Amino acid sequence: MSNNSPQTYMPSASIKNLKLRAQFIQRVRSFFSNENILEVDTPILSPYGTTDINIDSFITTYFDKKKYYLCTSPEFHMKRLLCDGIGSIYQISKAFRNEDVSKVHNPEFTMLEWYQVGIDHFELIKVIERFLKFVMGIPKCDIISYDECFQKYLQFSPLDLTVNEIRQQCLKRLELSEELEQENNKDVLLQLIFSLLIEPNLGENYPIFVHSFPATQASLAKINEFDSRISDRFELYYKGLELANGFHELSDHVEQNNRFNNDNFKRLHQNKEVVPIDVNLIESLKFGLPKCSGVAIGIDRLLMLELKENNIDKVISFSFDKC
Repeated sequence: MSNNSPQTYMPSASIKNLKLRAQFIQRVRSFFSNENILEVDTPILSPYGTTDINIDSFITTYFDKKKYYLCTSPEFHMKRLLCDGIGSIYQISKAFRNEDVSKVHNPEFTMLEWYQVGIDHFELIKVIERFLKFVMGIPKCDIISYDECFQKYLQFSPLDLTVNEIRQQCLKRLELSEELEQENNKDVLLQLIFSLLIEPNLGENYPIFVHSFPATQASLAKINEFDSRISDRFELYYKGLELANGFHELSDHVEQNNRFNNDNFKRLHQNKEVVPIDVNLIESLKFGLPKCSGVAIGIDRLLMLELKENNIDKVISFSFDKC
């Protein structure tokens, strides 16, 4: 007889919730089938990881010789399919991020990654609103720019402020550690103030899209062609919970390679491991990524809202401490 206690071996979610989860994912697939968007399946393991300074990967080795990264997002492989001409696609897959367990994050989670060819990020926002109506019955969504968020909740505009001025805004409103009081990276301070003082207010009644993040936080998005201070990036929030991150996708292979190298420079500065750049993605971009916009949506977080659960453990079969 096993020595494991029931608390360890039993699922973290109820059978009722797991059945509702299956029905929910079926509705997601029905939406894409109705939209004639193709489902794809790409590798979870890759010799290349994400260089993003804010994301840490799980790493394994193949026959103790070659390092492989568990995917933090299927984005790179899906973009290689887009470059090959596959058209609009989506994928529901496992993603892995080596971060602390919390009520809203499990290190292994389910991600919906979705690319729509021929449209920009504002057009994709309209399609996502239609998606939320279909799968969750949400009547409408709101939209606001990143700059308007700061003006609405904190009464200042961040885009033209210096790092010293942003630090003063933080000191006025937050208790900072000695390390953060000396922080010279404007984006670190902006992300701190956004996550602690703005995010909890977002989407109280309806989901809300926040668009036009600073160009320095573009990640894999285009820089806006009319205002070089901002990027064509958006995020989606509902009831203070971040649900999605989307881009009008960067297609310039030189700029993409430069951003990856810049990420790794920041990693070195922060004593983090340098991550090998995905040369296959860069080579694919040379052949041409079609005009497209993409978004990553956290399926587990959507389910938390759909089932009115306040802990991600209640919507996944086995939480991290039970896996």
